[in-house]
Amino acid sequence: MDPADGLIDHPYDVYRRLRDTAPVHRITGPDGTSAWLVTRYEDVRTALADPRLSLDKRHASPGTYKGLSLPPALDANLLNMDPPDHTRIRRLVARAFTPGRVQRLREPVRRTADRLLDGLGPHGSTDLIASYAAPLPITVICDLLGVPEGDRLDFRQWTDTLMTPDPARPDASRQAMAAMLGFLTRLLAAKRAEPADDLLSDLIAVRDEGDRLTEDELMSLAFLILFAGYENTVHLIGNAVLTLLQHPDQLAGLREDPSRVPAAVDELMRLEGPALLAIRRFPVEDVTIAGVTVPAGETVWVSLAAANRDPARFPGPDRLDLSRDTAGQLALGHGIHHCLGAPLARAETEIAVAALLERLPELALAQGEPTWRPSMRARGLLTLPVTY
Repeated sequence: MDPADGLIDHPYDVYRRLRDTAPVHRITGPDGTSAWLVTRYEDVRTALADPRLSLDKRHASPGTYKGLSLPPALDANLLNMDPPDHTRIRRLVARAFTPGRVQRLREPVRRTADRLLDGLGPHGSTDLIASYAAPLPITVICDLLGVPEGDRLDFRQWTDTLMTPDPARPDASRQAMAAMLGFLTRLLAAKRAEPADDLLSDLIAVRDEGDRLTEDELMSLAFLILFAGYENTVHLIGNAVLTLLQHPDQLAGLREDPSRVPAAVDELMRLEGPALLAIRRFPVEDVTIAGVTVPAGETVWVSLAAANRDPARFPGPDRLDLSRDTAGQLALGHGIHHCLGAPLARAETEIAVAALLERLPELALAQGEPTWRPSMRARGLLTLPVTY
């Protein structure tokens, strides 16, 4: 039996067993290829910052890795890069993706949250993912990049198709990828012709001592910001709300003192983050992790979720404790590959949760179980039925 059997349906139970038995396990992924899985906090944190563990797929040994196949124009992104290219592009992006811009977005994010809640009415029932957790980040990220409103529904459909491939429609992901590539090509051309006050126009213009993004780097970066900015934040919001509704006593405490929401979001991210696994890595040489030697070129998965529930780092890790010291939690990564959009994702989640606390005081879980996205990598809800 593969040690990771059950990982998709019962991830935390499996991670607990794996942590207890050994620090590193050889497993078989859903695509049938083998990989090394790292689960303990100290080993995960060290691996995330180890420059010998490359994100560049060119370091994968032939036949050892099957991943999402992107066209070249979308593949030159930060999730496939190491320094110095990663350093150069991240530096260029940082000049446009600043904390000041995120701060200026807080008020528009709250207006969007209020508009979505206005649409729900004062009482009723809804799937909170479809009506709130998904449209909020898609609106924010599209506003940030300058995506026209008429294109946003298509973009959301393409992204959902890529996030959850349908085995019965094997061509759907390829068609969604082609459609998104065509859309981004047209959008970049429009921004070049008529620059606007948006991040995409800034990325086209950004330079650093004469350096600038290549066409493929620009296209890939726009794709990554749209895709990751949407996916991670939908999961963060949905997971946070579900967890609070499952802990009504702690939810009541937040209602009494909304100033605690930012700290609460950090604990919610630790307990139910948006990703079970960080992006895969490939050793550029034989690497020893917790006494286990991983050969060069083989696939390494490091589990953010397992690390964040390691009792050696967080006592009582499966318990929600909104007063917990969450310093060092790894929900959005660590090291040079720490999520570029983390400040925005955190701000959106804080605002989304605060707006729900204020606007829907009787929010509760409805009959029927929430459904989770079937994924070994992502941790997010497909549906969240509630009443209010």
